[in-house]
Amino acid sequence: MAEGTLPAAPPAADTRWLVRAVIARVQLYVFIALVAAFFALPMAWLVLSPFDAHPTLVAGLAHPTLANFADMFRNPAVRGSLLNSVLLALGTMVVVVATAALAAYALSRVHVPGHNVILYVLLLFSSVVTGSAAMVPIFLLAYDLHIINTITGVVLVLAGGLLPAAIFILKDFMDSTPASYEESARVFGAGPFQILRDIVVPLVRPGLAVIAVWSMVTVWGNFLTPFILLRDPSLTPASVQIYSFYSAGGTANLRLISTFGLLYTLPVVVMYLVVQNRYGFRFYGGIKH
Repeated sequence: MAEGTLPAAPPAADTRWLVRAVIARVQLYVFIALVAAFFALPMAWLVLSPFDAHPTLVAGLAHPTLANFADMFRNPAVRGSLLNSVLLALGTMVVVVATAALAAYALSRVHVPGHNVILYVLLLFSSVVTGSAAMVPIFLLAYDLHIINTITGVVLVLAGGLLPAAIFILKDFMDSTPASYEESARVFGAGPFQILRDIVVPLVRPGLAVIAVWSMVTVWGNFLTPFILLRDPSLTPASVQIYSFYSAGGTANLRLISTFGLLYTLPVVVMYLVVQNRYGFRFYGGIKH
């Protein structure tokens, strides 16, 4: 470039391409912001409305108060329903984790002909025959076993529905654990249950945590099964109790529903954060080879 001359202007095509790129990027950011707001506004309503004396369908905090929580905890039905949900979730989790661990270990180590076919068939039927389609035979079976209106009956029914998927997931963790550790333990006289307890279980703890959290969250939000099998109001879990905050005409009591909804959501969030911090939800089993 000669001294004293101005630089050449960029071609018009390059300028138009740059403008289109900027517009496309702005449109992308606007779309992301709208999607984020779509999901964030309900969460904002859930967090703010319990602290509002007169909540509306708009997220906000016009009349701050803590009286909603005091009224909620004074209701014995609310306290009982939360306790019932804890019992159902913990009981089902213990049954699912213990049974799935034994079954997955057996399927992983004992090579029975056709065991993969059996596992896939169980998983298929547990996925297809669910919900209201399975409630009539489940109710008749529970009635014949005299477990209607019992916490134990609901735990067994829910655990039975979760077991095929739990075994399928946990078997992958079992398959990834080195069998050489177990062989070394057998040389020193360890039995099958001792090997499972002291060697296999510590290696597949992330898988057990995944199954435990998944089963507890599933049971915590389950409405249909306890609604049909539990007839005693004192046994009602929180997933069913929340519908008592609607009037006979279907009008929602926003003050109580928002407060109960926040209390109902917190245990799941806390449990997720604890397990995420401890295990990170690593969906692989055993040890890296």
